Order: sequence, then structure tokens, then C-alpha cells
Amino acid sequence: MIQLTSRWAKDVDKDHALPEYPRPNLVRESYFNLNGEWEYCISHSTHTEHYDGTILVPFSPETLLSGVQKIVQPEDYLHYRKLFRLPEGFVKGRVLLHFGAVDQECEVFLNKKRLGGHKGGYVSFSFDITDALSEGDNVLTLRVTDKTEKSPHARGKQKLVKRGKYGSLFYTPQSGIWKTVWIESVPKQYVRALKIMPLFDEEAVAVTVFGNTPGEGRSAAGVHVPEDGSGGCAAGGHDFDGCAAGGSDFDGRVSITVLDQGKAVAKAEASAGRRVRIPLPGFTSWSPKNPHLYDLRISYGEDQVSSYFGMRKYSVGRDKEGILRFFLNNKPYFFNGVLDQGYWPESLLTPPTDEALKYDIIKLKEYGYNTIRKHIKVEPERFYYHCDRIGMAVWQDMPNGGGDYNMVFVTYLTNAFDWFARGVKDCHYRLFKREDKEGRRQYYKDLKGMIRELYNYPCIAVWVPFNEGWGQFDARRATKLIRRLDPSRLINEACGWFDQKGGDMYSIHNYVHKLAVEPQPDRVVALTEYGGYAYPMEGHLACEKEFGYQNYRSKEELTANYKRLWEEEILPNVEHGLSSAIYTQTSDIEEEINGVMTYDRDEDKLLSDEVGKLNERLYELFREAAGEEADA
Repeated sequence: MIQLTSRWAKDVDKDHALPEYPRPNLVRESYFNLNGEWEYCISHSTHTEHYDGTILVPFSPETLLSGVQKIVQPEDYLHYRKLFRLPEGFVKGRVLLHFGAVDQECEVFLNKKRLGGHKGGYVSFSFDITDALSEGDNVLTLRVTDKTEKSPHARGKQKLVKRGKYGSLFYTPQSGIWKTVWIESVPKQYVRALKIMPLFDEEAVAVTVFGNTPGEGRSAAGVHVPEDGSGGCAAGGHDFDGCAAGGSDFDGRVSITVLDQGKAVAKAEASAGRRVRIPLPGFTSWSPKNPHLYDLRISYGEDQVSSYFGMRKYSVGRDKEGILRFFLNNKPYFFNGVLDQGYWPESLLTPPTDEALKYDIIKLKEYGYNTIRKHIKVEPERFYYHCDRIGMAVWQDMPNGGGDYNMVFVTYLTNAFDWFARGVKDCHYRLFKREDKEGRRQYYKDLKGMIRELYNYPCIAVWVPFNEGWGQFDARRATKLIRRLDPSRLINEACGWFDQKGGDMYSIHNYVHKLAVEPQPDRVVALTEYGGYAYPMEGHLACEKEFGYQNYRSKEELTANYKRLWEEEILPNVEHGLSSAIYTQTSDIEEEINGVMTYDRDEDKLLSDEVGKLNERLYELFREAAGEEADA
């Protein structure tokens, strides 16, 4: 593989790697970033006293920016050690240690005391480390394992061994810490989580503030969810991921202020753990066209936190012709976007800088798109924060897991025969590589953790529990769980293939045949992947092997055929019920060269003016088909 780098690689400072506050949805002034140089060791032993050298956290050892560039194998243990000293006066009561994500299983120790473990490589987890801290130097160590496709747990596009034509759809695996590690100090009584629900039709917002319990010191990594998705604490109910409603000897009163551009517009008080409805008459709605946000200031005892929200509503309804459409803020809406995998040549799943993370969002908006389908990856929370502020709707995939897939079953036959893609039931665990019962249980824990973590970000419009049969199982059951956790968003139950007839959309992946759609009686017609047109741009290729669904040799040729595809297949189907179009994809990634941009983001491969004109035509046609009040 040829090592490419983006323009942001040179901006990475080993002493200040990704220094931005990592949790924009719940902000405190207390913040101590542990990113930077750590010691590391890759060995076959569960313990080590010897370290191989230094690694730049939060970049995985497989990446250029980590300084290591070694692939962690299934039989390996990846050891980390970090020596740190908290600033004088930092400790205000309790001290919490946060990991944005560690791929895939880890045990965490502080000063040789075990804090706990975590399984699942995509969501955050935390520990109360107060009782394990020393006054001076502290030694934080981790022991990590990552089996990639040798394990049934979520792995997304990572793969150790790639075979066949469609092996190019998978990428270099990565391991260990890949999101920010940080510490904060909180009072003994503190805000543990927020749940913010815009009540669009009621001109109000509902806010629930969850506090900790007295003496609480357990891991905040989540609670058990049974295999069938029943039980546990529902985000749609009065509890939220096991957060307590205050303790018996705590002052459980919460003060909430809503601000609009710095001016207080509403105030309320409530008990911790109890939902309070705050009227917002004449509010300004949030949409990709007008990403208006309100700020929140919250006081709970001595704890002061801030957050934000957007007033928006996602739903399904019928247009002026009686055709089912997606609705945003009670108006028909066309989700027009790009499949986005979030990979970087020098750092894989971790963006090299915060500016790099914003760049793709801004670039896609400049093209005229309004949606990003975040493909089988959970981004750092700042990604969703930027989408909220810039104005970009997000369809959020659950990262796939299960065994090593039979590509003939999940890809070759489904591309060739639509009847096959829609005719197989996903209760056949063996076919879908989901025989492992513990892996199925872990799926529900990861799904619940993802929804908990991202629940408050207004940009997220759609949850996608399964993609193309990769580790799919019991999709109707997953949809039922998601409805309970979050009734405010749409669901793409089985994206592309192996339709189980649930969720809000009739999902189509179309790379081979000419697209022709017709309205469905009970779900919205959604083109959730298409295109994948390739252009190998010399000087910007990471691999000699090239993969794309159609291949072209210049920007002009690529754009001309993109335009032809739209004029022949996308635009004519709008009047027949087509209500979304998600093009593959944002950037080239390794062997897959079907990006709107090159892998290093140095070159746009589609001519932006031509794409912008097509997008405007699409929105105009959609308004004509769905009604003048339609938005896009």
C-alpha cells in the first residue's frame, strides 16, 4: 500500500493531539486531556513490564500518525501505559476518567488497581477514579485485545484478510484507543446525563437531567440489555441508561435556562430524573437550510453544565398525491446525500484534526447535498456537533458484526437478483453468520450504547441497525427496541437487502440495474446506496488494485456519467415516490476509488458546479411532485 497523507497530518501536535472538548452535548469547565504520547507494547502476554516505545494517542497502532504502524493480531495483547499528574486544584469532589472508544475489549487499571473492563469498540465508557488516585504521579494502564473478524462483535469495515472482488469493500483493521481520553472533576452531586426531546408540535422542549447517586463509583459503560432487546432502561421512558434520579440525601432540584443567541428565553426548575416541559412559543426550527440551535444552561447543586438543542421533527406522511414521503418539520423532505465512511489515510477511523473532521461536512454541503449516511461507524461526538452547527442531516448506521461473511450469499446473489435480496428471512443465524449467542447479546448492548451517546444531537434523522445482511439477525426485533429507545427518529431496518418489511422505508441499493421505483403502500421508497463510480486519479491512489462499479478516466468523464445517471434514473423517479438518494461515497478509501474526493482530500473528482445544478433540479422536481410546501 502507498502511504498517503492529508493536508491536516502536518498539523498534528504530539503534545496537543485532538485537544478539543470531546463531549459537546454536556460541557463542563473541568477538562484534562490525556491525548499525547503513551508507552505501548504488543505481545502475547497478558502482563508486561517492558514497553516497545511510544504511541501517539488517540491514533491506533496500525496508523501512520500513531508512530507505530503495526497490525494487532487476534492473538496479541496491546498494552498501554500513561504517567500523569493532575493540575493543582483540579479535584473538586469526584474525578471521572472517560474513553471515547477503545477497539475492541479492554481492562483498565490505575495505580495497579483494576477500574473495570469494557467490550465494544465504538462507544464511550467511563470510570470514577477518585479512590484510585494518588496525590502525585499516577500510572494508567490498559490491556486491549482485538480479534476483528475472528470475533462476533462490531467491527464495521475492518478486516484482517480480504479475498475476492468484493474484498475491496473492507479496509485495514485498527485497534486500541482511537478516540480522545480525558478526565474531568465533578462535585459529589453532579449531572450524569441529559435527555433533550424537541416537542415540535407543542412548541416546547422536554428536558430530563439525570444525577448521580451518593457514593456512586461504578463504571458508566452501560447496563445489561437482554438478547431480545426487552428490559433495561428505555431512552424513550422516564429513565435513561441507568441514570439515577438523585439520591436520598442529595438536593435533587435542577435549574434550567434556555438561551437563544445568548439571550435567556425560558427558564424552568425540576427534580433530577423528572422530565420538565419548557414552552418555546414562536420558536425557530432547525433544518440543514437553517441550522438554528438553542443553548442550555443547567445547575444541579454545585454542578454547572451547558448543552444545546435544535427544534426539529422527523416523520413520515403523505404528499399532495397521497404518496408516502419523509417529512422534516411537518413538510415533505428529500434526503439527498452521500455515504460517508470516515476513513483517513494517515489515521484510519480517527480524524487527524478537528478541522479535518469538519472539512468533509462543509465540502458535501458546498456540493448541495443535505444528508450524510454515516456508514457502519460511530464518529467522535464532535462530528455530530459540527453537523448540527453547519446544517447536515445524518443517517446513523450501527457498525456490523457477526462471523466472517459468505460474500456469495450477502453480495453476489443480492446484486444479481432483487427477489433474492428481499426473499430471505434473517432468523437463519447460520446464513447471516450470527450463530454466536453472546455476540447477539453484545449487539444489543452496543446498539443501546450508540443511541444513548448520540440521542441529543438534532442532526440525526435515521437509525440503521443493519446493512446488506452483514451480521443481520432478527431485524424486526431490533426495530422494536429502537422504537422504544427513541420514537422521535426514522428507522431503516435492513438497509439495501434482506428486507424484513419493517421500519419506515423500502430501502434500495442499486449499482447494477436501471432504477425504476413505484410508491409503496406502507413505507417510503428510499435509494440508500447507488453509483459508486470510480476514477483513479494519478498521484492520489493508495493501492495498485482498484475497485469501483463503473470506471472513468477524467473528472469530466466521471461527472458526465454521474449527470447521465441522474437524468436517466434519479430525477425521473422522484414523481414515482423516490424520497432519498445516497451516493457512494465521500472519498476514496484504499482499494475502493469511488469517492467524490480523493482519499487524501486533495482533489475533488466530481465537478462541483455540475453537481450543484443537478441538486437544485432535484429539489425543484421534488417540490413539484410533493407540494410547494416541500423542503429540501
